[in-house]
Amino acid sequence: MDDVVAQVVRLSKTIKKQTIVQDISFNIASGNVLALCGGNGAGKSTVLRMLAGIMQPTSGDIIVNNLRWSKERKLFSQQIGYMPDDYQFNQGLTAEEALSFWAALRGVPKQRVQEVLTLVGLEDKRKVLVNTFSKGMRQRILFAQAILAKPPLLIMDEPTNGLDPFWMKEFVRLLKNIKQEGHTVAFSTHQLEIADDVADHIVFLNRGRNVGEGSIEHFRDKYGSTHAAFNHSLGLK
Repeated sequence: MDDVVAQVVRLSKTIKKQTIVQDISFNIASGNVLALCGGNGAGKSTVLRMLAGIMQPTSGDIIVNNLRWSKERKLFSQQIGYMPDDYQFNQGLTAEEALSFWAALRGVPKQRVQEVLTLVGLEDKRKVLVNTFSKGMRQRILFAQAILAKPPLLIMDEPTNGLDPFWMKEFVRLLKNIKQEGHTVAFSTHQLEIADDVADHIVFLNRGRNVGEGSIEHFRDKYGSTHAAFNHSLGLK
C-alpha cells in the first residue's frame, strides 16, 4: 500500500454562519497527484488553504508527514509549497528579486532561484518587474516560488488560470516531471481535462461536500470519462 503523505479528516469550515466546507475527508498518497475538481463556489480553494495551513478549520484535522497543523505549525509549514490562485507582488521587485526573497525565507541556496526561473521559462525575464507581468507569467513565477524548497507536498490553487495553450501543456509537463521526481501534489481545477491528464486521484466537490472520489482508472472504467463521472456525482445525466 502506498505511504500516505497527507490526511484530511472530517474537515469543515464555517464563515459568518455559512458552511463553506462540510465534513470532507481524503488521503494523498506519496508521489501521487490529487486533483480537487468542481465549479465556482465548490469549496476547492478553502480546502487547499486549510491543507496549506493558512486557514484554520472550524473542525476536523489535517496531518502531513505525521505532523498536525494544530500542534506543530512550524514543522508542518516546512512540508508545504503553496501556489495561490493570484498574488499582488510588491512594486519595484524583479522576478529574480522576488524569488530571492522567498528563497531567503525558506533557507534555499541562491542558485536554486536561477534553476526554477529556467524551469518555468522566465530566465530571460529575470530582470523584469513582476508587477508588469501578464496573468500567465505571474502564474509561472508563483509556481516557481512554490517549488523553490522542493517541498514534500506541493499545493496549487487553480494553477492553470491565465495560461495560454502552450504553457497549459508546459504546466502539465512540469507537473508530470515533478511527480516522476517523487513529489506529492494537490491542486484544484475546474478544467477536467487537466485533471484527467495529470492526476492519479480525483475528489469531486459540490457546495462544500465531497460528492465523489477515486482513481482516474476507476472513473474511466466505470463512467467512460472524468466528465461523465463528475456529472454523475452531481446527479446530472
